[in-house]
Amino acid sequence: MNAPQVNTSQPVLAVRGLSKHFGGVKALDGIDLHVTRGELLGVIGPNGAGKTALINTITGFYRATAGQIELEGREISHLPMHEIGRLGIGRTFQNIRLFKRMTVLENVLVAFKAFSGSPLRSFFRAGTPKADIAAAMHWLEQLQLADRADALAASLAYGDARRLEIARALAGGPRLLLLDEPAAGMNEAETAQLTRDIQKIRGHVSSILLIEHDMGLIRALSDRIVAMDYGKKIAEGSAHAVLEHPEVLRAYLGSEEEEEVRA
Repeated sequence: MNAPQVNTSQPVLAVRGLSKHFGGVKALDGIDLHVTRGELLGVIGPNGAGKTALINTITGFYRATAGQIELEGREISHLPMHEIGRLGIGRTFQNIRLFKRMTVLENVLVAFKAFSGSPLRSFFRAGTPKADIAAAMHWLEQLQLADRADALAASLAYGDARRLEIARALAGGPRLLLLDEPAAGMNEAETAQLTRDIQKIRGHVSSILLIEHDMGLIRALSDRIVAMDYGKKIAEGSAHAVLEHPEVLRAYLGSEEEEEVRA
């Protein structure tokens, strides 16, 4: 039997007219964006611009007030969060969310189907399929964490904890990976390593949407950038075009940081 044909011209993610209101507050106000196959889309904006609300709405954590979300042509706007995850969207969080009393390996194992309904089952690895353990170790190796597999997640340094979140998200086999400020709180060396890690894992997913405040990381990784402010898209295009855009400099970066961006 021939393999199903993949429409490579179809966006992996398409968001049209997406709005999310909390009472009178418009966290998202008619956002349109898309992520193509093989692309890393950077999303920037000041605090409160709606970036995390965008990820939360795409993943079903928030229910959209209006608009459409499509994953490879399939409408997912009204699906529950767990179904959206199973269809192939993985994510990390702005605030690290790990099972701190579990080991590093166990934190990755919870992403597999056998443990998805009851993450605590990964505490009891006696009956865990060897294939699952091997797959989990593969992702730990990709993120330089294999030597910490049996360490408690609570013992990890900050940068390693961030990488463990990414390893767990990848273990779920996503087609689209959403990274919510993965460099937040990292020092310069940790950010440089994270940049290399993200470059390496790009080949394992169809597309990545990256929310980030670190302009060096955004410049190094993004194929295209969308800038947001007050829940709206204010600019879109290449890193140079967006970071030089007058509305971006005024609304997001401000006069004090303008020289840093231009450097």
